[in-house]
Amino acid sequence: VQLVESGGGLVQPGGSLRLSCAASGFTFSTYSMYWVRQAPGKGLEWVSTISAGGSGRYYAASVKGRFTTSRDNAKSTLYLQMNSLKPDDTAVYYCARDSQGLVRGRGTQVTVSS
Repeated sequence: VQLVESGGGLVQPGGSLRLSCAASGFTFSTYSMYWVRQAPGKGLEWVSTISAGGSGRYYAASVKGRFTTSRDNAKSTLYLQMNSLKPDDTAVYYCARDSQGLVRGRGTQVTVSS
């Protein structure tokens, strides 16, 4: 199983970023997929879930209405569109094959700061 995140960076409050996660080594289209994040000094926090077919999407209260997760099963790629970013969104973002983040990539750093 390989999960490779990209798209992180430094952004000002109110800005946007789009994260991508390229998956390989398993049948991506048959798995629900997850985004989790880890802020400095804190534990892993679940951010969002998308069902295998993409019709079911669920979000943590802290990001609902600002973040949107999507997937392209033909490309085995997961996405996270992040809008109206806040300093509290600063974290390393991981895509994961389970909600606890036990099977996850190396992550991509998102820093929200002016």
